[in-house]
Amino acid sequence: MGVPFLKDLRNLVFGLVLGLALGLWFGVNLGKGRPLLSNPFANPTIQSRIKQTGTKVLDQSGKALEESGKALRKAVNE
Repeated sequence: MGVPFLKDLRNLVFGLVLGLALGLWFGVNLGKGRPLLSNPFANPTIQSRIKQTGTKVLDQSGKALEESGKALRKAVNE
């Protein structure tokens, strides 16, 4: 016959293990700034690292230009 309690316990343990594995996978990818379904163990390629660095540089230079433009407008208006 079997014990119904053991079937429920088996399902609970299976769900916890599966949820932990998926949560870890997605969490590592989110922490590294990668797409959710990418391989969390893959090392980033040099091309992707250069692209990320270039994007950061462009963002920082854009912010610097905005700040200098605001300062210039402020100096002209005074």
